[in-house]
Amino acid sequence: MKKCEKTELTISKILEAAMNEFGRNGYAGGTVNNICNAGINKGLIYHNFAGKDDIYLACLKQSSERLINYLEQQDRIENLESYLAARMDFFHNYPNEAHIFFEALLTSPHHLSDSVTPILSEFNILNEKIYNQALDSLTLRNGVSRNDALSYFHLMQVMLNGYFSSPVFQNTDLSEKIKKHEMIVPKLLDFMLYGIAKGEN
Repeated sequence: MKKCEKTELTISKILEAAMNEFGRNGYAGGTVNNICNAGINKGLIYHNFAGKDDIYLACLKQSSERLINYLEQQDRIENLESYLAARMDFFHNYPNEAHIFFEALLTSPHHLSDSVTPILSEFNILNEKIYNQALDSLTLRNGVSRNDALSYFHLMQVMLNGYFSSPVFQNTDLSEKIKKHEMIVPKLLDFMLYGIAKGEN
């Protein structure tokens, strides 16, 4: 086996163990020692990663890439409904990735925020793309521009994520928090796009 192939295999094993560790215990509870308990030499970890932060960010990047690749599969994002269903499917079927991704989205370690933001940006871009597709099928009210609608979307995203990272959910299990978050998103988007008042006959 070539050296580069051996290195890739080592990194893959480290990340697999780290995904399980951070997926179960989060950033705060995850440790390099626990990753070593999966049968990985600590020296190999520090040879390939600078430390816990570096490993965590690699896990977040992997989780984000897997999520986006899953959502971009053929026919998975053809409309808003199928996109949201695909999101729910992913978060249900890949709990480690879901936990790592949502922890970073809602309560990322403060000292890592500058590194977390660009990793999450691809997901935000995809969300905006889907929202734009939904806007294409609508006639906006007089006085409401496309930029207004996008600004409203971004504002509601920040408010929703802020709500789920607030003390209201501090004692809520992360799996339950993810489930509630993804159940609210479709309803919120429906209200945003179609309003809450009954139309006149």
